[in-house]
Amino acid sequence: MSSGSPQWTDDPARPPIAWLPLGAVASATAVLLVIFSGRYGYHRDELYYVVAGRHLAWGYDDQPPLVPALARLTDVLSGGSLVALRSPTALAVAATVLLVGLLTRELGGDRWAQLLAATLWATSGVVLVSGHLLSTTPFDILCWAAIALLVTRWVRTRDDRLLPALGPVVGLGLLAKNLPLLFVAALAGAILISGPRELLRRPALWIAAAVAAAIWAPNLWWQATHDWPQLTMAGVIREDADFGGRIGLVPAQFLIMSPPLALIWVPGLWRLLRNPQARPYRFLGLAFLLVLGLVLVTGGREYYPAGAFPALMAAGAIAAVGWARRASFGLRRALLVALVAVNAVTTVAIALPVYPVRWYPDTIQAAINDDAGETIGWPELVDTVAGVYSSLPLSERATTVIITQNYGEAGAIDRYGPAFELPAPYSGHLNFWRWGPPPDTATGPAIFVGGWTAESLAPYCGSASVAARVDNAYGVDNEEQGTPIWLCRDLRGPWSQQWVRLRRFG
Repeated sequence: MSSGSPQWTDDPARPPIAWLPLGAVASATAVLLVIFSGRYGYHRDELYYVVAGRHLAWGYDDQPPLVPALARLTDVLSGGSLVALRSPTALAVAATVLLVGLLTRELGGDRWAQLLAATLWATSGVVLVSGHLLSTTPFDILCWAAIALLVTRWVRTRDDRLLPALGPVVGLGLLAKNLPLLFVAALAGAILISGPRELLRRPALWIAAAVAAAIWAPNLWWQATHDWPQLTMAGVIREDADFGGRIGLVPAQFLIMSPPLALIWVPGLWRLLRNPQARPYRFLGLAFLLVLGLVLVTGGREYYPAGAFPALMAAGAIAAVGWARRASFGLRRALLVALVAVNAVTTVAIALPVYPVRWYPDTIQAAINDDAGETIGWPELVDTVAGVYSSLPLSERATTVIITQNYGEAGAIDRYGPAFELPAPYSGHLNFWRWGPPPDTATGPAIFVGGWTAESLAPYCGSASVAARVDNAYGVDNEEQGTPIWLCRDLRGPWSQQWVRLRRFG
């Protein structure tokens, strides 16, 4: 431990860590996610990850390598189990729940505050929606929470032995998603504004930065040698403007964290910024505001700031427990328990596949959670494509190629197509474009899957007609419902020449 003033040494009177309750909440969250992980089906991103995992690389057009590598590992070890595929995110969520409780303790929260913060975090919208699927978001949030915990503990103890751990935490986080850079930049800015600025002068911190850069370097090298496709992807994300784009960014924070939890995290933000007792940790509140500002300026997704919420939830839980204890007759305690229960029930009803699939279109989940709808209908899509393929004469099937408009459709055909003896799919979408083109011996006909039109297919084939349309059989209004399956004949040239025009990022 580096030398420092005595008031910054670890305080033996600090509230004890509520290991048993925190462990119980973390474990229960993981179990809940695993229980529901086998319902409905794959998400389009998961289908993409599985194929990407068979093309292991240090980078991809839209992401770093960690999640495709996990998809490859779980797919090989389990023989293609959907439950196994989603297990790593369940573990990441459980670890984050535990870190939120530990962060609450670092900010001075007792066992009840730790338990409250962990429970509310475990039942927040962004946690359960992203944690139900294999996705980059849970690993990104886990990284941010670990960074916040390490920096906060250093601020309390001035123990420089904590700082080297930031190296592998940030480095591994960057192999899952590039967003930890956003949090690191926001923390640095917040510390420059409010202190403690001496952190930025610690040699151990810069050693950690070098370690993080070394771990991240292979992904940077891949991006640099492939013309920085993630920069192009960032431009596509800005154009998508989900949740109203920049205008909807701030209101979206109340939705993604679950509206009832605003009663906790908003006071938590205020406490970090204004409460004299929280003055040493003001940088955490400022970092959240800076993250919001950076996402606003860059036009990022509405969920990008999610990793900055653990500190707000922790500080808010401390304030809520203190508020409840100042009351008589237990009314405030009852209100707090009611908040926890109402939030948990409503979030589970929106985030997890708790309904029979035939009920899904008529539920609140269908109205709010688009990701759930994206897990329904993939086998039906492949069955429809197989019907078109099997209608072709045997003499044509050997030279038929299947082209999809997006990676979800291609991933679905890759996953379910072998049972129908379908040829391997191709797509110009993101990294599927790099895994093509079809061989020039595939002279047609071609089956085009997705929202193509006769005009958009004209450059590739002389004639095009709709051979079928996808029906997921449940009335789920997702992107693939009603999708036309086109049969194209008289190809205008070999795929090696046409392939460049099929590339797309959005």
